[in-house]
Amino acid sequence: MGKPKANKKYRVTLTDVERTTLHHLIASGEAAARTQTHARILLKADQTADGPCWTDVTVSDALDVSVSTVARVRERFVEEGMEAALHRRPPRREYQRLVDGECEAHLVALTCGAPPEGQKRWTLRLLADQMIELEYIEAISHETVRQVLKKTNSSRG
Repeated sequence: MGKPKANKKYRVTLTDVERTTLHHLIASGEAAARTQTHARILLKADQTADGPCWTDVTVSDALDVSVSTVARVRERFVEEGMEAALHRRPPRREYQRLVDGECEAHLVALTCGAPPEGQKRWTLRLLADQMIELEYIEAISHETVRQVLKKTNSSRG
C-alpha cells in the first residue's frame, strides 16, 4: 500500500507495546466486535516504519466501515489515546426527570382513586389533566403518565 499523505492531520503512530496490545485484543476474540474493528483500524492506519500505512479509503474497504469512521478513530487515538479510540464514550447529555418521587406518588394515588364523575375509569389524558388541575405539576403529557405508571407496575384496577 502507498505511503501516507504528508498533509494528514491525525497520524496514527503506534508504539511496539500498543501494537502488541491491539494484536492480543483481536486474537483473544473476547472484546466487542466494535472494539475489535477499531483495533484493526488503528493497526492498518499505523504510520510508523513497522505499520502498513494504509489510506482511509483502503482501510474502509478492507474492514467494511465508512471512511468517516476510520477518520474518527484516528482522531480519537491522536487526541484522547488508545482507550478512547477503542471504546464507546459515555453519553454527553444528562436527562432531567420531569416527574420526581413525590409527583409520582400523587399520580399513583390518583390512579388508585375513583375516576371523575361521568367517567367509568381513568384514562391517561384524564390523569394528566387532573395532575395539572391539582397543581402537582405544571405540565405533563399522557405519554409521560403512561411511562410513570408502566415503571411503577401499578395496577389501575
